[in-house]
Amino acid sequence: MNTAEDARAATAQAVLTAAKAMYAKGLVEGTAGNVSGRAGDGTFCLTPSSLAYEAMTQSDLIFVGADGTVVAGDGHPSSEKSLHLACYARWPEVGGVLHCHPLYASMFAVARQPVPAAIEEVVVYIGGDVEVCDYHLTGSDELGAAVAAALGDRSAVLMANHGLVTVGKDPADALRAALVVERTAHIVWGARLLGTPGAVPEQVNEDFAGVYRWMRADLWTDGS
Repeated sequence: MNTAEDARAATAQAVLTAAKAMYAKGLVEGTAGNVSGRAGDGTFCLTPSSLAYEAMTQSDLIFVGADGTVVAGDGHPSSEKSLHLACYARWPEVGGVLHCHPLYASMFAVARQPVPAAIEEVVVYIGGDVEVCDYHLTGSDELGAAVAAALGDRSAVLMANHGLVTVGKDPADALRAALVVERTAHIVWGARLLGTPGAVPEQVNEDFAGVYRWMRADLWTDGS
């Protein structure tokens, strides 16, 4: 294989591994959700539409160009293709995108409430509170643009009445971000039943946000 083929194969394996783990960890049900990765040759690998994760193999994955045109693979890429491509176009350091419907984070999305950075690891790995972007129709270009814009200096954003999108240096990193958000949403949900959750001191948040910005700027790939 040449270098481009090697890169695509490695990206496909990373996408497949993250997709199967996303399903195994209960972040989605059925064929919901989608995962993608930046191949580094100007193409992007996406999970296919409406295929069970248990049966999914590397040969089922689809590669598309920046304009969404299929360049390799059979079948159809995820219906949320526009969302993934918008994130990559806006944030060149992003190497993986994951969209899922975790139970507790989705509660916050339906309530249109942000998931607060109530524990330190949220700031370190996500950058701060997970905000909610405006509602747009599933699969629309408008949704993709809204999600990409709302990410800003965060690794996660909630989609109103829908679910969660996370980004990272690669698909595994995006999956890790989704798990952190879901765990935090569960913790906050429970803490609110017990009383009024306490806040992490502002100076601590600022310091850990600096760690996040450093990791994103220096450790994430630039897609080259």
